[in-house]
Amino acid sequence: MKKLLIAAAVLALAACGEEAPKPVPVTPKAEVVAPAPAPKPEAKAPEAPKPDPNKELASRVKRALEDAKLYGIDPSASSGKVTLFGTTATDAERKRAASVATKVEGVASVDNQIKVVKGS
Repeated sequence: MKKLLIAAAVLALAACGEEAPKPVPVTPKAEVVAPAPAPKPEAKAPEAPKPDPNKELASRVKRALEDAKLYGIDPSASSGKVTLFGTTATDAERKRAASVATKVEGVASVDNQIKVVKGS
């Protein structure tokens, strides 16, 4: 039995003298990265309605007519063309209304539909 123990010890010592096997290089695995969740669209406040350029032009013409003491005339506008509706007492007032409207910024042409009515 002593011989068996001595043989085992010799083998054990012999095994210690050998170089340890080199580790096999480990290749790094590509990490699977989950795509980032798409950003949620931000809730936008409803936009204020854009002002109608035709209404703005008609409003400017109306103010100019009232500043010139020409009342009872209603302008409408479409793409720079202003149409004047209403009545005046004289032809001179009718022509003056068209002249005042022509001088307002943004007015390309004036269609004078004002009627002359005596006593209006």
